[in-house]
Amino acid sequence: MRVAAIQHDIVWEDRDATLAHVGPQVARAAATGARLVILTEMFATGFSMRTHLTAEAIDGPTVTWMHEQAQRHDVWLAGSLALAPPAGSTEERPTNSLLLVGADGTVHRYAKIHPFSYGGEHERFRGGQDSVVVDVEGVRLGLSVCYDLRFADLYWDRAAEVDAELLVANWPAPRRHHWRTLLDSRAVENQCYVVAANRVGRGGNELDYAGDSRIVDPGGEVLAAGAGAETILTAEIDPQVVAETRERFPFALDRRR
Repeated sequence: MRVAAIQHDIVWEDRDATLAHVGPQVARAAATGARLVILTEMFATGFSMRTHLTAEAIDGPTVTWMHEQAQRHDVWLAGSLALAPPAGSTEERPTNSLLLVGADGTVHRYAKIHPFSYGGEHERFRGGQDSVVVDVEGVRLGLSVCYDLRFADLYWDRAAEVDAELLVANWPAPRRHHWRTLLDSRAVENQCYVVAANRVGRGGNELDYAGDSRIVDPGGEVLAAGAGAETILTAEIDPQVVAETRERFPFALDRRR
């Protein structure tokens, strides 16, 4: 499967402007032959804590746009947003949810398990409970969002079921070394691909984002990497390579629980 990770800027808390900016990039990514196109965390609004402005329902404008883009370009499209609780729920906080939308209308959903308490996310967002792995055209994808990357057990527990870990982020520039190191580590220790899309630019939260998006293979080799500007990374991911890597180096058999 050919994948494309879009490293893009975001117009802070301006959904319409960002979608207009990102739409042509999705078209360019699809034109490379990618079957899976990945945007970033809270890709339409930025990592804002003002959820009264950014949260929307599953049939809201951002998700509707994702469906339209996936159908128009015949791709799977991934990105996260502040997803409001369903009508009638007693929970007021949204989830930071990664959606994976197919051209046929299929939607897979993962709610970020680890809210970023250092930045106050836990006060404005409800953490998810369930690890999510989905099969997309024969490739088993594990879904995760930004801060999840720091918690190795999430990935260890499902390693045998995953061919590629898909990660979207708004990871700030001051900790970019952590980002790159942890991405490579997750690929090496779990012998799977890691496909990670991080934003660039400056947010309304006064944080700078360096991008450093990355596609890493099961042996830890970096297949594609972004720097600090908008770009589209592409690579081929192959479940057979994952299987062969694990067969040749059966390190997981020695993992202790």
